[in-house]
Amino acid sequence: MNTKIGTAGNKGEKVRSDCYVSLELKTSGGVQIDITSKVAALYQEAINDLCLSVLTYFGIEHALLKVEDKGALPFVMAARLEAAVKQVIQSDLEYLSEMLAENLYSTKKEKLRVSRLFLPGNTPSLMINAGIHKPNAIILDLEDAIAPHKKTEARFLVRNALRSLDFMGCERMVRINQGQMGLEDLDFVIPHNVNLIMVPKCEDAQYLHMVNERIEAIQKRTNQHHPVWLMPIIESAMGVMKAMEIAQAADNLVAITIGLEDYTADIGAARTNEGLESFFARSIVLNACKANSIQAIDSVFSDVGDIEGLIENVKRSKSLGFDGMGCLHPRQISVIHENFAPNDNELEWAIKVITSFNEANDKGEGVFSIGTKMIDAPVVKRAQRNIDLAIAMGRLSPDWKLTHQ
Repeated sequence: MNTKIGTAGNKGEKVRSDCYVSLELKTSGGVQIDITSKVAALYQEAINDLCLSVLTYFGIEHALLKVEDKGALPFVMAARLEAAVKQVIQSDLEYLSEMLAENLYSTKKEKLRVSRLFLPGNTPSLMINAGIHKPNAIILDLEDAIAPHKKTEARFLVRNALRSLDFMGCERMVRINQGQMGLEDLDFVIPHNVNLIMVPKCEDAQYLHMVNERIEAIQKRTNQHHPVWLMPIIESAMGVMKAMEIAQAADNLVAITIGLEDYTADIGAARTNEGLESFFARSIVLNACKANSIQAIDSVFSDVGDIEGLIENVKRSKSLGFDGMGCLHPRQISVIHENFAPNDNELEWAIKVITSFNEANDKGEGVFSIGTKMIDAPVVKRAQRNIDLAIAMGRLSPDWKLTHQ
């Protein structure tokens, strides 16, 4: 008797919006489906139909399928079923739902990336409503947030989420794994309109070239043409010392971020809120980014309960010149936005500088002053950046000149 069993998903009292499936192939008896669900009275028929649809699609005629449902949406259940199926049979087929029209957007190289919310790629309950918190980007994580034995099934869930979950306009990022596993992750996300790939523990340009070669091959094979951006993560002393090489590695590289938990472990230092142990690394990475006109993104602040500590960290990051940072909890998003945005004094000064600059231009004057302070090109550039940032973050109307004449 064939006793090969495939399993996928999560189970337990605290599990929400997920399911656990167990699939045992049989040699006869047809398909038997055993469903346990608190919403069986409403959805058992729909769950049964979905299960039959997936098994039929993969040509499975005789099997015992057990489903423990905890409110899984169809894209989640389909991912779990497919992951279990591919543990018991070999198939190149993919059970794909229709791509939501809302997800057929691309992003620009210079897009605002002040906040990026990390979400474990195997925990659907955290994905479903993530867009309502309005981060600039959502990161579906296939790397550190996933237990090693769950990484394969997480690929199916992330793939289905990219197609079926409304991200409400957030940039859709995926953090892949390292090495060969990371290259294989790309097969699951590139055809499904992912906007940006985060490349962990980057230490040189060579691996980024391999990532781009794989992306190009996948897009050619699947007739895809949308831009896919890269954001390497520097997480080691070697990566820091190769920051300039990494920053110049590819035209589709839009930002570099630094991962301070791994970096401080690599140099043998404890990470502190003051950040003296990482000042050198952050400065090197930041200057490599600015020298190559790409965004510099700071590390996450890992204590999600310490809002005061987060505020100080964001202010310090902003003062160094970083363009944004990652976040681990939705409650961090508004704090990051508020403290990266130009404050009232900065915005008032920027408006005054740009207004005076425009007046001087109209008069054909190349140099001007505000009070006793002479204003030169770098000051104007910084003021314009604050104006642009304030508009992008909703702190200033695009028509601000009409009310500041």
